[in-house]
Order: sequence, then C-alpha cells, then structure tokens
Amino acid sequence: MPHHTPLIATIVGGLVLAFIFGTLANRFKMPPLIGYLVAGIAIGPFTPGFVGDADLAQELAEIGVILLMFGVGLHFSLKDLLSVKNIAIPGAVAQIAIATLLGMGLGWALGWPMGEGFLFGLALSVASTVVLLTALQERRLVETKRGRIAVGWLIVEDIAMVLALVLIPALSGVLGGKGEAMSGNALLLTLGITLGKVVAFVAVMLVVGRRVIPWILERIADTGSRELFRLAVLAIALGFALGSAYVFGVSFALGAFFAGMILSESELSHRAAEESLPLRDAFAVLFFVSVGMLFDPSVLVREPLLVLATVLIIVVGKSLAALLIVRAFGHPMSTALTISASLAQIGEFSFILATLGISLDLLSPVARDLILGGAILSILINPLLFSLLDRLKPRIEGKEGTGVPAEAEQQAVDLQGHVVLVGYGRVGRGIGEQLRAQGRPFVVIEAQLENVEALRAEGVPVLYGNAAQTDLLKAAAIGRARWLLVAIPEAFEAGQLIEHALAANPGLQVVARAHSDAEIEHLEKHGAQQVIMGEREIARGMLGVIGVVGVVGVVGPA
Repeated sequence: MPHHTPLIATIVGGLVLAFIFGTLANRFKMPPLIGYLVAGIAIGPFTPGFVGDADLAQELAEIGVILLMFGVGLHFSLKDLLSVKNIAIPGAVAQIAIATLLGMGLGWALGWPMGEGFLFGLALSVASTVVLLTALQERRLVETKRGRIAVGWLIVEDIAMVLALVLIPALSGVLGGKGEAMSGNALLLTLGITLGKVVAFVAVMLVVGRRVIPWILERIADTGSRELFRLAVLAIALGFALGSAYVFGVSFALGAFFAGMILSESELSHRAAEESLPLRDAFAVLFFVSVGMLFDPSVLVREPLLVLATVLIIVVGKSLAALLIVRAFGHPMSTALTISASLAQIGEFSFILATLGISLDLLSPVARDLILGGAILSILINPLLFSLLDRLKPRIEGKEGTGVPAEAEQQAVDLQGHVVLVGYGRVGRGIGEQLRAQGRPFVVIEAQLENVEALRAEGVPVLYGNAAQTDLLKAAAIGRARWLLVAIPEAFEAGQLIEHALAANPGLQVVARAHSDAEIEHLEKHGAQQVIMGEREIARGMLGVIGVVGVVGVVGPA
C-alpha cells in the first residue's frame, strides 16, 4: 500500500471479508457468525496473504462489546437484575468453580504446574458477552425470564473476572509465575480495595448516574437535533465505559451495561437503542473477526486430542454444570437448556486472561493456543447448539406445561378466508384488537412465549414460533387465508416468510411494515402488495387534518 494505514486496512479488510464469508455461510444455511470467524482467520498472521493488525482489531472489537452491553442495559432494569440474583450469583460462582476444576484436572493430567492449570481452567469458565447476547437477541430472549437469568449470570461472571484480573498479578509468585508472593495482609488489602471500587462504582452509577444520564439526553432531545442525540448516546455509552474502567477498575462492558440500565428508566431509552444499533452491529462483526485473527489453525494438527479435550470442557462440562445448577434451583428444563447453551462458549475475558498469563509466565504457549482454539471451536459450535435447542424446545415445553405443546403447533387452525397476523408487539396488538372488535377471524403467529400465553388465556388462536417456518405457516392454514399481515419490524425475516407464504397461497394478499424506502423495496421484491411506512402514514394523517388528500411520497429517512 502506498500509505501506512493499518487502522483503515484492518477495518476494511475485516468488514469486506466478513461480508463475503458471512454471505457464503448464510447461503449454506449456516449462521453468518461462522463466516465472520473465517474472515478473521483469513486476515490473521497464521494464514498467507494480507495480515491485519490484531491489536487494533481487538480494540475495535471492544467498542462492539461496549455498545452491545449498553444496548442490553437499555432493555434491562435494576429490578430485572435483582429479580434473578438468587440464581445468578450462586449459579455463576458454582459454574466458574466447576469449570476451573475441570481445567485444572486436564492440566494435572498433562503435568502442568498448579498455577498454570488454575489459570487455564479459569479462562475456560467465563462466557463471551458478544456470543451470548447475539444468540439471545436473535431469538428475542433478552427480555424473557430465561434471558434475564443468562444476562444476570453474565454480569456476575464479569465482576468475578474483574476481581481475578486484579488478584492474579498479586498472586503470581504463589502460583509459580513472575513476582514475589504477597503477605496475607497485603492480599486482603488488595482484595478489599478492589471490592471497594466495585461497590463505589455501583453506588455512583445508581445515585449520580441515575440523575445525570437521563438529564443529559433529555436536554439534547429538546434541541431537536437527531445528529446531536445520536452523538450523545455514543458519548454516554463509550464515555461511561471508559471512565468506569479508569476510575473504578471495572471492565468496559460492565460500565456500559450500567449506563444503559440506568438510561432504561428514561422515556428516551427506545430512541437511544435505535440510534446505537447500526454501529453496535458493525463493531460486533469486528469482534468475531478479531477472534479469528488470534487463531492458529495448525494447533488442530499439532494437538488434536488436547483441543478436543478443551472443547469438551467448554461445551459439555461447563454447560452440563450450568444445566444441573439451574435445575437444582427449581427452574424448568427449557430454561436450564437455554442457560447451558448460552454459556457453552468462551470469549473476550478468556483472551485477556491468556495474555495476562503469558506475560506473568503462568501460561505456556501450548495452553494459550488451546484456549484460543477452544474459543474458536466453541463459538462455531454454539449456533448449532441453539439450532438444536430451537427444534427441541416446543416438545420440551409441551411436556413441562411451560409452553405450547408441539402437537398444538402442527395442528392447523380450522379457519377459511381469515387473516394471519405475524407478530403481536405494539403494532400487532393494535391490529389484533381491531380485528376482534369487528369480529374478523384471524390467527396470530408469535415468537414471544409470554404473549402467546396471554393470547391463549384470552381465547385468541395463536401459534408459537418463527413464522418463516413452513410447518408453522401450514398450521396457520395459510393456504386458505385471505390476508397476511406482517407486523414484525425485521424486514429480512419478513421477506423470507412472505416468500414462503406466497409459495403456499399465490392469491394471498400481503401487507407488511417498513422503516425505510430500502425495506419497502425489499419487501415488495419478495411479494408484499402493500407496505406501510410509519412516516408516510403520519404525513398522510397531518395532511388529512388540513383537508389535503393525495399520495404522500418519500418524506425523508426513517
């Protein structure tokens, strides 16, 4: 290259290859995440061709973690966090202990020193923030009970790792690495200071942040500038994350999560979530690319059995421990399986611990490669576990009585010329209420179990699951339906289900919703005869008030 531009080259190379391999993965019916990891391996130092800057990629990925945790915090109140403390705290601590012991057991079998085995096991015990939240958000589980447990569990793990990163250098001499062993008093003092910083951080965020963060956004919103509001959201997310790390020594992710959680109490939280979404998704992709760049594929040839043993500890040992813990607390099997699948991988904290271990002479290069190899393979396997869980979930919930029986999903409704309504959020609920008021026959397809249970209690025909599934559309008697109303906001998912529905019933009348002209074009391309965009309807309503009737065209970006 004529200019030395490692930052630009790493971003462009990572995103372009992530797009290419992600598209290929999607074409072969695999999660795009797998393509992002392959893109990272392709531009990593262990494969020929262009090599990106791994250090820069990891820092860019950290921005994705910050924005992701901020977004989760926007949908996660303090009440939600406290509601799962009874299982999240003991469950996370017990799971970390079990996974660490399993790692130490493998280290003992290989003749490693106790300190190396301990740090190796600890690195295998903590799940990746990005992987866990990506899986939950794809399935709209973040705001469900099982989602709250998983996120609460993740926060406890985060706090535990913050303590570990402070204490491991102090204990390095005892564990067999660099440094001298600290006295008991010095160790207690270090632990006390660390715990004090965490407590002070939580107190400041709850007392000061609760007033400052919403106040700032409200003042910016009053200016009417969308650009300033978007900038304010990013400044709060990134600024509080960085400030929390420097002042209180907590992780970026924890600082961003608390900032989002406090802002969730404001009426502007939904708008803040929308503004941070595009950047969050882009930097989350760079996270997976950065993980792939760290991976040396030759370890699969050099140490295949050790890699397999490491993956089994992560995917089987750790997730099985989480499943038994959740069941021991009296939660249903469906919840236990969701939590165990969520935790069956490792990520960013594992890499930090591995780097720290190398710098302190606590980990050998072999142990580091096993951690990285285990991370890559467990992240690749994790979407497959969730896909398997998605298939088993209806049957499991049916047996437990916690969901819709599998038989009920496949039993076609006895309707003719009816409306199939997909999605029962704010838009879908309004449509459903009007259909009921007018006595129009309809059936709802909904992916949120809480909404399904409420509709069934009201006697409304409802099917539980993803409407894009052919079997579910068949159960909704799509072949005999007259109208399909797609009320979900995800345009890509909507396009897929419209295509399937029209294949089963070419005469079906399809109405969908969109947020932009690009989404309108996408939905019409897949067969939607009518696409409603909120901004156009608002403009039409305003013109109607002053007596102007006509076709409203493009009124600006959604």
